[in-house]
Amino acid sequence: MSGSFERRWRLLRRHATPQWLQDAKFGIYTHWGIYSVPACGPNGTWYPYYMYREGTPQYEYHVKTYGHPTAFGYKDFIPQFTAEKFDPDAWAELFKRAGARFAGPVAEHHDGFAMWDSQLTEWNAARMGPKRDVVGELAAAIRKQGMRFMVAMHHAENWWYFPHWRGEFDTADPRYAGLYGPPHDQG
Repeated sequence: MSGSFERRWRLLRRHATPQWLQDAKFGIYTHWGIYSVPACGPNGTWYPYYMYREGTPQYEYHVKTYGHPTAFGYKDFIPQFTAEKFDPDAWAELFKRAGARFAGPVAEHHDGFAMWDSQLTEWNAARMGPKRDVVGELAAAIRKQGMRFMVAMHHAENWWYFPHWRGEFDTADPRYAGLYGPPHDQG
């Protein structure tokens, strides 16, 4: 197994950065998702991580504003994430005016919510929340401005991001495993 892993690293080391990316110099990468509803903390994208952890400012804010996380979990923000003012063409025009040569969003953050019309999970922006394919709309708008489009996936940290091992939270409920990941005992 380790030999296989080493060979892959050697291949990655030989991977050349595309010339267009070297020439581009400047691009814009955006984070926007369910975590924008509470918009609390020095790094709002990590709100769902901290809202379940007693003693954090996000936990205290959550309890005061929305109630205890056992009564109002992260999934409960989804209907509030409506994106009613989302204008992908305006975003792309702004990116272009700023001088960006490429741009794009986080397609899925650690929170497990896909910002595109995914056939792999029901937990996506096309089916709930905004009911729009945010990634697809941004892709079209950014390309229309003559820029390269990119996305980032942060799903790998979903395994430990939510407290799956704490049975009192919705994060441990198998009904929501598509969003939070499957319940497990490791933190």
